[in-house]
Amino acid sequence: MENSPAILFDQVEKSFGALKVLKGISGEIYAGEVIAIIGSSGCGKSTLLRCFNRLEAINGGRLVVNGIDLSQPELSSSELKTLRAEVGMVFQQFNLFPHMTVLENLCLAPCKVLNQPMKESIRLGRFYLEKVGLLEKADAYPEQLSGGQKQRVAIARSLCMRPKIMLFDEPTSALDPELVGEVLSVMQQLAEEGMTMAIVTHEMQFAREVASRVFFLNQGQVEEEGNAREVLDHPRSDRLRAFLSRMSFAKV
Repeated sequence: MENSPAILFDQVEKSFGALKVLKGISGEIYAGEVIAIIGSSGCGKSTLLRCFNRLEAINGGRLVVNGIDLSQPELSSSELKTLRAEVGMVFQQFNLFPHMTVLENLCLAPCKVLNQPMKESIRLGRFYLEKVGLLEKADAYPEQLSGGQKQRVAIARSLCMRPKIMLFDEPTSALDPELVGEVLSVMQQLAEEGMTMAIVTHEMQFAREVASRVFFLNQGQVEEEGNAREVLDHPRSDRLRAFLSRMSFAKV
């Protein structure tokens, strides 16, 4: 791992009007790490993740992602373009363009954002579709795919930008239970290949097996943080113990 963190957040604050969602959150994520961010709904997990690629601007503290200081109120267009190219994000919903084929969905951003030639974009698109096990769906439209297939396409689309960091915001929450495993297996493969990842998830067994560290958020603050197995198997705080007692550790 590199000495400097891929993501550094120090006393980060974020408010929406009078509602303070992040209340001085600090931590770091190093290159090659897989970090699981867990906690009850409304604790600030997704907001923190959205701050990492400037979908939300922070109100206080310091946030540096891949050497880009996101603490500043305004980013130049080149900084924002670099950030969005280097930090991929996969959402709960798949956000695929319904009028485009799977391969066209994958080629759009590399062509528009990276000015990549279409021939190269198609080559990479097919490469990443094969990686997520969906090369045969290249010419299909999103409506012809299952939820799990759509989410795997969304992951492949992010990978086409060749990001240095991948952010996942509860990527399996919108899926039927029987489809969760196929998405988690793709994410596990990325982890094994050394991709730096920050994952908001309710899949505790996945977090325990795949994540290097876990951040447990409670009411906008980091309540507990550490080695994934240690934190999940031996929680120190009452709040984390109560949270885990409500979660399923069933293998998917």
